[in-house]
Amino acid sequence: MTEIWDKDKLADPHAVADKQHRVRDMFAAIAPSYDRNNHLHSMWTDQAWRRKAVKLSRLKPDDVVVDVACGTGDLTLAYAKALRPIKPGQVIGIDYTHEMVKPAPAKSSDPILYNTGDAQALPLPDVSADVVSIAFGIRNVADPDKALREFRRVLRPGGRVVVLEFSKPTNAVIRKAYNFYFNQIMTRTATLISGDKTGAYRYLSASVETFLTPQQMIGKIEAAGFRNVQPHKLTFGIAYIYVADVA
Repeated sequence: MTEIWDKDKLADPHAVADKQHRVRDMFAAIAPSYDRNNHLHSMWTDQAWRRKAVKLSRLKPDDVVVDVACGTGDLTLAYAKALRPIKPGQVIGIDYTHEMVKPAPAKSSDPILYNTGDAQALPLPDVSADVVSIAFGIRNVADPDKALREFRRVLRPGGRVVVLEFSKPTNAVIRKAYNFYFNQIMTRTATLISGDKTGAYRYLSASVETFLTPQQMIGKIEAAGFRNVQPHKLTFGIAYIYVADVA
């Protein structure tokens, strides 16, 4: 696999014209080591964040949940666990990269439906879900506004959208330490563990640094047709969970 993210493209990866295809190819390359790198470099904090996202979703036993950019299924599985026993089709995981979704079904015997699909054009009918979630994925979508409108389209009245995404700590001291770890240590060790040649972990730090602020994210969620947007700061602002209702 050749380098996908060179220095010029990393100046603002969200402005790259073919970002969507580059992101897909990048994740296809790192899929085999994705879980190990995620859990190791977050010291399993990412799993606690996912559990909190599920808790904030205000689940009801018969809710239909769609987890977009589901990857290897960690958040999808957390929803299934919270809703057990689940009916076939009640929990759906969708990801743009087939290689990322491939290992997900083996993680659980729950009747979860996994599919390959685009967050900007979900393969689902209108008003067919009660919760739509996306964890660490909205930043990777070519057009976040379009994706958020899609989430609104498939949600029923009373539905909720749940967005878990990285941010930047506001405290200067914590942010300096975080940036050093994120840009210097994690980038190198994750690349070494994965054997990545695409520049995936350089993209990760650059994509967070150049992405939306929490205030901008709230504005986009509201503009897509949601109300009562509640931002929940995680671990000194390293990440946020945004929860909103169908307007």
